[in-house]
Order: sequence, then C-alpha cells, then structure tokens
Amino acid sequence: MPDYTKEFDRPEYYDHKIIAKETGEVIGTIRVKPTSILWKGKNIFGLLPEEILMSGVALCPEGRRIFPQLTVLENLKLGGYSRKDKSGLEESIERGFKLFPRLKERAWQKGGTLSGGEQQMLALARALMSDPELIMMDEPSLGLDPKSVLKVAHLIRQMASEGRTVLMVEQNVRLGMHLANDGIVMEGGRIRLSAPAKDIASDPEVASMYLGKTT
Repeated sequence: MPDYTKEFDRPEYYDHKIIAKETGEVIGTIRVKPTSILWKGKNIFGLLPEEILMSGVALCPEGRRIFPQLTVLENLKLGGYSRKDKSGLEESIERGFKLFPRLKERAWQKGGTLSGGEQQMLALARALMSDPELIMMDEPSLGLDPKSVLKVAHLIRQMASEGRTVLMVEQNVRLGMHLANDGIVMEGGRIRLSAPAKDIASDPEVASMYLGKTT
C-alpha cells in the first residue's frame, strides 16, 4: 500500500498524514512524526531528486516549467534521462506522441513556441517519460483556456485508468472534485476535510466557501 506522508518546516504543519490505500486514491489523516515522506514503506525525506524519481515518483509542476529553448523531443528525452533502456525510452516517446498527437506534429518545434495547452501536454508527457507509479500534479489547469482544461482533464483520467496514482493539487475545485476519487480540503496549512470527492462536492459548507454555491 503506497503511503504518503508530508512534513513541513513550520510547527503548525506537524499535523497529518495522507494515505493512498488503492491506486488512484488519496484518503485518511492521522498525526505523524516530523520529517517523514513515506513511499511504498520507505522514508524518502531528504533523498536527492533523482533518487525520488527513480523510486517511481514524478512531478508535473505548476506553470509547466518546460525548457523553452529546447524542442519538444528534447524536452521529452530529458524527462527520461534516468532510464538506461534505450528501447524503453523510445517506446515512451512514441507513447507520449500517441497520447498527445499535437506534440508529434511539433516534435522539432521549440517548447517556448507552443500554446499554453500544448505546453501543459508536454509537461504531462515529460512526467510520464520515467514511467512513474505516482504522478504529482501542481495546478494542472492553471492559465489554460476552457478547451485545454477539458483536454488535460481527459488525460488525467486516462493516466489513472492505466493504473497510475495521480496526486493533484488544484485550485479549480469543480475540476478537482470531478476528477478525483477522494479529495482533501486544506485551509491555513491544515487538513479540514478528507472524504470521497463526491461527498466533499455535496458538503454545503464546502460548496458555499469554494464552489460559490448557497445553501
């Protein structure tokens, strides 16, 4: 059972643990000791980024953070730099192009010339290049037009259907609750609510505070 625990530097954050009991789920909160991030039973707190990557964890960061002066293909190859199997790397590139046909059309185009939606697709494809078990996504819809948001939402669903766990931080609450199996509402650095996403979305207080609905 994957077990994710995040500890922050400020004392008031020494509070809770987030547990994924099944692939694609994030549920549960209990009090934990400081400085622990558990992944598959191992504390990965303090490991080098490449060590975390090689343990099966990948990040799709806020703002995409692609390399604008490199081509789409070069960005993808960097995403799989930790892999030793050349054939597997090529297969992952082709898989990324299959998931995102627009990227294949722009394989030799510099990343910085892509649209916002295309850059987000590139960031997602790059995160998949290491063949991760867990993908952490930070604000995947930020700055995207409605059409691109729908595309990204479909792709997140597709990744989860392939058996990957997706841990997503999303300011678009409606989108987050639509995509998630389970959700967590945080306020002031503390977890206020952890429950199935459909229950959170139907909670009157949450609906009033975050969804703009009135009871």
